[in-house]
Amino acid sequence: MSHFNVLTTSATELQQLLASNKTTSVQIITAYLSQIEAHNSKVNAFISIAPHDILLRIATSLDNERAQGRVRGPLHGIPIVLKDAFITASELGMGTTAGSRALIGAKASKNSAIAQRLVDAGLIILGKTNMTEFAGMKMTMMMPGWSAAGGQTLSPYVGRIEEGETLLGHSAPGGSSTGSAVAVAAGFSPLAMGTETIGSIITPASRAALYALKPTTGLQDATGLYTLTDSFDSPGPMAKSAADVMALTEIVLGQSYPRQGFGTWEGLSAGFLDPAVWKADEGICRQHEGTAKQMRDDYESAIAKIRDRGCSVRHPIELAAVSDLVVDGEAAIMPIACNICIPSFLGAFDECPVGNLKDIVKFNEENKSECLPPPYTEQNDLLKALYNNDDNEEHISTLRAGLKAVARNMVDTALERENVDMIAAPSDSPLCIHAAAAGYPIATVPLGQLRYNKRPFGLCLMARAGDDEKLLRFMAAYEASVSGPRPVPDL
Repeated sequence: MSHFNVLTTSATELQQLLASNKTTSVQIITAYLSQIEAHNSKVNAFISIAPHDILLRIATSLDNERAQGRVRGPLHGIPIVLKDAFITASELGMGTTAGSRALIGAKASKNSAIAQRLVDAGLIILGKTNMTEFAGMKMTMMMPGWSAAGGQTLSPYVGRIEEGETLLGHSAPGGSSTGSAVAVAAGFSPLAMGTETIGSIITPASRAALYALKPTTGLQDATGLYTLTDSFDSPGPMAKSAADVMALTEIVLGQSYPRQGFGTWEGLSAGFLDPAVWKADEGICRQHEGTAKQMRDDYESAIAKIRDRGCSVRHPIELAAVSDLVVDGEAAIMPIACNICIPSFLGAFDECPVGNLKDIVKFNEENKSECLPPPYTEQNDLLKALYNNDDNEEHISTLRAGLKAVARNMVDTALERENVDMIAAPSDSPLCIHAAAAGYPIATVPLGQLRYNKRPFGLCLMARAGDDEKLLRFMAAYEASVSGPRPVPDL
């Protein structure tokens, strides 16, 4: 019998239970496996789950290490789930598919660099979570959280996706790292890793009432990781608490952050964008009666509390629009995104049923009933990448450098004008696009829960490159003095 609630207990709290001999890693793993068995069929968060015997063997070994006084770190013996974009060694009993049936059966002798960091730190990889197939680069307007390998992931708060729902509508789970966010919210794991190109961590985490961080782009070794682009993508943690996110961030970034002042507003400053301007487009997220007003009201209320608790606040501030993210008048985001990283990802396997993007497209055509079922009958984005005529590497490099310079100038100008450390906005806003273009870190914290269908929503905040610690400090102060208890889904 477990001594904790899988829906509410954080990884930090689990570590305290382990340290005081009130539970063991074997008991923790058993509790989460029971929760998965009871409820995963309702939300479809996983593509694969590690075999029970392997998990229990690893947990037993880590319990023995603890008993001998050898604790690898603050998350020793704690479970974690990984988006199925992180290659894991075949000996762990899970495949890696990036959501594609074409990759089922691929084998690897080594973990991805990040997965190996986690294993070395004593974490236990419970399973590989569902994701939007190839992080959304298979078919335009595919519902986030759907893949041919894993089906459709659903929100544990909302359940069924409404008929005719918009891409990021209030019943949609949101973002390609949906399975990771849902797994934590549904009590399948205390921790998860996702990846983000534009909004792929922040959006699903905010819709699962989680704390999450997309770290500064380029700080992590992406070996063995499926990424959409080298320019925009960054893997990052999701959890139920700011302390959990910080502990996991320290492991994956190889950093150690001072604890002094952690949880206070001392020295922090933030500029908040106008929610009437910084919101999701109606075509992306259709509003219902009262939803827009409730989200604006909760946002304004949170700003008032943050100011009252001691943070230096500027509100409202202005930031140049997404439409200004161009290079010499040319839209740069999609041309950069079409130069996808599938070749390097496939090359990290020892054995793989497909060798290149052309093979994947052919496999999907030959297996239409499983790979291209209604309503996802196209693979137009894969075809666009396959037949991308802009193969001028020099031009793409110019776009990459130019877009980063434009975005950083745009954001830095706003930060300097307002004399703040970070910029905040509703998590449904396009701020993630600015963060991606600039390569800047962005985080999310829980904000509220819609009255009409219980869907959580959040607040996101962006800082300069390398200022990940400031975002972590904001998250901790927010959790300590502003946020109430996280909403728990009724499964």
